[in-house]
Amino acid sequence: MVFLFQRFFLVCSLFLLIFSLAAPQAYAARLHEIHDLQTQVIEENGRAVLRIEIGMNREDISYTVQKDPAKPKHLIVALQDAQIGAAPKDVTLDGALGRFMTLRPAGQRHVEIMVAFASDVDEQNYAVYTLPADRSAKKPYRLVIDVMTPVAAPLPEPLTADGIEGVAGHTIVLDPGHGGSDSGAVGPSGVREKDVALQVAKKVQRLLEGAGAHVVMTRTTDRDVYGPNATSGQELQARVDVAERTPGAELFLSIHCNAFSNPAANGTETYSYYDSVEGGRLAFLLQKELLEAGGLRDRGTKEANFYVLKHSSIPASLVELAFISNEREEALLTSDDFQDKMAFAIAKGLSRFFIGG
Repeated sequence: MVFLFQRFFLVCSLFLLIFSLAAPQAYAARLHEIHDLQTQVIEENGRAVLRIEIGMNREDISYTVQKDPAKPKHLIVALQDAQIGAAPKDVTLDGALGRFMTLRPAGQRHVEIMVAFASDVDEQNYAVYTLPADRSAKKPYRLVIDVMTPVAAPLPEPLTADGIEGVAGHTIVLDPGHGGSDSGAVGPSGVREKDVALQVAKKVQRLLEGAGAHVVMTRTTDRDVYGPNATSGQELQARVDVAERTPGAELFLSIHCNAFSNPAANGTETYSYYDSVEGGRLAFLLQKELLEAGGLRDRGTKEANFYVLKHSSIPASLVELAFISNEREEALLTSDDFQDKMAFAIAKGLSRFFIGG
């Protein structure tokens, strides 16, 4: 009887040993493996679509989709029970719709796919879904990420009597900082100050003109105002000259993004020239509206010896919307929503200046 019990115990022990050795391999076989990745730009329903097809070795992948609140241009797709096989871990995308994509392990059993969009991630400009294997096209089971042309976000409602009606009939000169050969400051992900300044200035122009103002821009495209190969003084004087040569010009506003060597620097500030009473009042009103709209740190209203302020014969101010050198604020500066808010705030500040607010 003892002998039979010993044999039974031995057989059970061997079975458990074999199972324990085979279990990890069996478990590994259950993991979904990413072994192929293809991208193409197509057109569907009048919109450009960057289609990312991620080939899998098995069907029924489980995944979740989320946005990164700290990085509004990043979409994260988390795959459960998956591993990276032969697929590349870093992929450069088309640039117009998506910038790049990375695949990275998330623990021992999961994979995160991060797609960096060219614009803010919005429910209307992406889709994540799966497609079955297509033997005729020699395509495996696929997880698909579509990145689509953004739906244009509307600007604030046209300015009304309750908004900034005080600008009607006034002539305002807007100066989008930098441009052409001068990119201005460049953010950590490559966003250029000259582009943001022009985008915001155009929105301010649209709002002011909608309220009846006459708006003159120092530039409306990505160009040098004076011309190529100009000195810094020539370029800055050319901007001042636009206002000086505009009949009836009453106000000069230069729009910029801030930057500093410490990426933690943040906030909004406005400037006027030393002892300029009207310039100081303009800067104060703009700062108040920009803070209420953008919600960033108040760096104050300051005086400075900036060329365009010093040489302007009319009330002048320079606004630093946010720090393009700060990763979070760089992302805000490229957001249509944030740009709209800041443009509306500038228009409202100008309104208050003319109505004596």
